[in-house]
Amino acid sequence: MVRPRCDRCARPLEHCLCALIPSLHSETQVLILQHPSEVKHALNTARLLALGLQSAELWVGEHFEQLAEYLAQPDYRSYLLFPGEAALSLADAREVADGKPVRLVVPDGTWRKARKLLYLNPVLEGLPRVTLPAGQASRYRLRKAPAPGALSTIEAVTAALQLLEPEQSFAALLRPFDALIEAQISAMGEHTFARNHQK
Repeated sequence: MVRPRCDRCARPLEHCLCALIPSLHSETQVLILQHPSEVKHALNTARLLALGLQSAELWVGEHFEQLAEYLAQPDYRSYLLFPGEAALSLADAREVADGKPVRLVVPDGTWRKARKLLYLNPVLEGLPRVTLPAGQASRYRLRKAPAPGALSTIEAVTAALQLLEPEQSFAALLRPFDALIEAQISAMGEHTFARNHQK
């Protein structure tokens, strides 16, 4: 039997997260490019991010034909939020933007799928990359991180926004994320969680 789901947050109705999702404004624009394999994942943080941030858009697919035209808009300085050897710090990116608001383009998927999105959309490789400071701690306790400091999409964007716009708090974006994690742990049971996810 299929459980009824909330049309907005896509969670089962008894675990709807909408009451926890904020409606925050930011000068920074966020474009999330989500690999289709993430859409039905129980821990789909990109959807929560897009719902909670007024200036966020969520595109689902592998190849985005409209991307080059979209990024050519002159009103924003676009950056790819993805690690790389020449990646700028977010503080440096803010200076380089020279008064223009920043647009963050964020691939969403496993590291392998995110790299595939870059490969299939060469315009992304032409964007300057920005990265978060080292030592970020994830609250995502249900997926094994591929490397220290690896964050979920909602955590990475929240941290980036906080660095780009320190005058306001974006912590509310993480409320539904934290509730989602707690609900998943509760569903599997503390013993199973401790055995499979805690050191």
